[in-house]
Amino acid sequence: MSNENSVMPPREGIKRGIYLLPNLLTLGSLFFGFFAIVKALHHDFESAAWAIMAAGIFDGLDGRVARLARAESQFGIELDSLVDLVSFGLAPALLMYCWSIASFDRIGWLATFIYIACGSLRLARFNVQFHTVERNYFQGLPIPCAASMITTTVIFYHHVFGKGFPVRNWWLLGMTAVLGLLMISTIRYRSFKQLDFRSRWSFFSLVFVVGLIAVIALEPEIMLFGLCALFVLTGVVEELVTMRKGRQMVARLRERHAQRIMRDKVRSLPRVVGHDDEDEA
Repeated sequence: MSNENSVMPPREGIKRGIYLLPNLLTLGSLFFGFFAIVKALHHDFESAAWAIMAAGIFDGLDGRVARLARAESQFGIELDSLVDLVSFGLAPALLMYCWSIASFDRIGWLATFIYIACGSLRLARFNVQFHTVERNYFQGLPIPCAASMITTTVIFYHHVFGKGFPVRNWWLLGMTAVLGLLMISTIRYRSFKQLDFRSRWSFFSLVFVVGLIAVIALEPEIMLFGLCALFVLTGVVEELVTMRKGRQMVARLRERHAQRIMRDKVRSLPRVVGHDDEDEA
């Protein structure tokens, strides 16, 4: 019979196994991202925002632990991207929509969709360029930073203005869409992956870190918002400065090229003999 002659393909699993600790940290990020979605649906927006911030901590730890332990793998990269799409794509988008921009109706959910779509494209591009892009910079705003900008905005608003909902706030609507566009842009953001925490640092580096923690601890709701906004704007400002310097350099090169062509033309002209030269002859 045909069933007897058919050969079932062998079942294949992950033959080499997986690294446990980095992937557990990644799943911890997924837990807090899902917890944030549940809290946002129950209109507990401040708890949802802090949950996304906790997911960001776990997301930063899994990559750092994987690099220090030399436990990086393709499985970890793919799992991290899927978790990031939930914790820093879907969760903050749903938080922003339920918290504020749902009052815009169709425009609100379109802005939310732009954020999620751009976040997924950003993660797919990162996976493709993981081994080729410059490691000192991110190409486009990282999706955890975009999510942090949304969550710190919610935390900042509740801290300054108290409980409430910013109804039909055009600033928040535009910020959601702009964050999405920044993620798929080619603007370079510093990744700080070149920092080697295993090497010796100066004593004042430790003093600076302690001072920064103390400043954040004074007003964490305000300082976290300010740091996130500063990071987002830094990439844009550096890009504008680089473009200006690039245009100035191109203008100088064109000017030098034009001067070189003019000198070559002058040298190629035949020499005209004047009357004084004829008298001397």
